[in-house]
Amino acid sequence: MDRSELGAALTQWRARLVPGDVGLPAGTRRRTPGLRREEVAQLAGMSVDYLTRLEQGRGPRPSESVLGALARALRLTDAERDHVFRLAGHAPPRPGRITDTVRPSVLRLMDRFTDLPAMLLNARADVLAWNALAAALVCDFSAIPVARRNLLWQRFAGTAPSRLVTEPDERDRMDRAAVADLRTAAARYPDDPPLRRMIAELLAGSPEFARLWAQRPVEPRHGDRKRFAHPQLGILELDCDALTVPGEDQVLVVYSAAPGSPEAEALALLRVIGITV
Repeated sequence: MDRSELGAALTQWRARLVPGDVGLPAGTRRRTPGLRREEVAQLAGMSVDYLTRLEQGRGPRPSESVLGALARALRLTDAERDHVFRLAGHAPPRPGRITDTVRPSVLRLMDRFTDLPAMLLNARADVLAWNALAAALVCDFSAIPVARRNLLWQRFAGTAPSRLVTEPDERDRMDRAAVADLRTAAARYPDDPPLRRMIAELLAGSPEFARLWAQRPVEPRHGDRKRFAHPQLGILELDCDALTVPGEDQVLVVYSAAPGSPEAEALALLRVIGITV
């Protein structure tokens, strides 16, 4: 493990990001460029002290899961992620695993969605990136531990409050579609350890997931309309479209409303309100 070079690389990569790159509010005036350590630690699900020691070249050898979380938090490319794994003395992730890396061009695209909530998911339904409007509409993903920052986990076993409003029949249809997506991912990535671990945990902890999993549902992915109950804006019924990212097996989920509609006006207000409890 090359501690000094690992620390220097993490510090440099942190300095090139701004809060808007990772779906965080800008906050107060900053004395130095880039993200604060507190922000990266929150995104990666680790303590600020641990990140500080890593950047200063005096921390313990980080695990592969910690390195993966840092790679996502710092928006590293595949090459940068592999480099940081090698600096820490680990072999880079093998091909055939679900990627957690976010393509820089996709992040630039998300940056342009200043008036639409958007979030990026991989084949496990991990939330890899989101913009400020998605945090304001759905939830503050940065407040959820990285290992639980997954839509399937939150749907069947999570504790984070959901603003999604569904009728019983609609809930069943959406649950079946979610499990079908996960079954498809399991068939494509039979050797992905995080995916196998999550499925095992959901089978053991969620009777509803276990029931649907045993039925082996196969449902096509499609657009939808979803309703959210916002504490200040009330019910927002929005179009939901999942846009495939070519070559990455990721989808960009975007919520929108027809121009001039009450929902469009509500989204405009959401930009002002920001994240609320």
